[in-house]
Amino acid sequence: MSAPSTESRSRYLDLRALASLEHMRFTTRHRIEGVYSGRHQSRLQGGAGEFVDFREYVEGEDLRRLDWKVLARTGRAYLRLYQDETNLLCTLAIDASGSMLFGSRGRSDMRGSKLEYVQYLATALSHVISRQQDQVGLALLTDKLAEMIPPGSTRGHIAQIQERIERIVTEPATRMADGLRELFERSPRRGVLMLMSDFLDQDLEAVFSSLRLFRHQFWEVIILHVIHPDEERLPQGLAYRFDGLENEGHVDCSPADIRTTYQQRFAAHVASIRTSALAAGCDYRRVSTAIPYLQTLAGFLVERAG
Repeated sequence: MSAPSTESRSRYLDLRALASLEHMRFTTRHRIEGVYSGRHQSRLQGGAGEFVDFREYVEGEDLRRLDWKVLARTGRAYLRLYQDETNLLCTLAIDASGSMLFGSRGRSDMRGSKLEYVQYLATALSHVISRQQDQVGLALLTDKLAEMIPPGSTRGHIAQIQERIERIVTEPATRMADGLRELFERSPRRGVLMLMSDFLDQDLEAVFSSLRLFRHQFWEVIILHVIHPDEERLPQGLAYRFDGLENEGHVDCSPADIRTTYQQRFAAHVASIRTSALAAGCDYRRVSTAIPYLQTLAGFLVERAG
């Protein structure tokens, strides 16, 4: 698939609104691979400008950093990594399972859904991170790794990522573990993994087992737990039909009969996600779709800056 024109623009990218965040930067909290222009901590040693390593070229990266002598000698493309030139690699991993459609007006209209909120937030993050010369990748997760775009920083690459975020289609799946494991196996360099999900998964233990693979290799893992306010409390009324978004069928009941039990179980579910995330060495942030995504993004960036 060819990269789109750098002039193309996602409907989820509001440059005028993002202008208010121009002074903010995404920063890391843990020591990970590379030195990032003094903004991020590094696991590499040596002085500024010092050659530190080679790594294989990934399509879309800056050809000016290619070692042409190595290419001529071996026929393989490698980049030379310098202490002051390596960039942060951040992969935005998005849960594309059916439950992310909760809050939408219908299957053909995703407005108001958790997925739409994530599309705005992820698009804005791709803009903010790439603006500071760091690299952004994308992974779409269903019951597998549905799609992966390796990190890059060119305008065309970021436009491709934003266009793909705009076209996300959900699948009725509730298992992210296999997709995360495949993403880990296909990611040659460590960096930052930012996972955006509602964590309504059938095997959360397996999900966090997969996330621990990244942490064991010194990735920084950030969990953005997306919650719609209507999930926290049941609606008022005498009788409702609740339809499953992942082929679970439907349930007819009176919300008043189950309200207390439901709210207790949902609160326990949210607490268990946070506990599991912190136990795995991940950073955790609860994200409510009731809060405008720009406000969420600004708070997130301020919190990261410490």
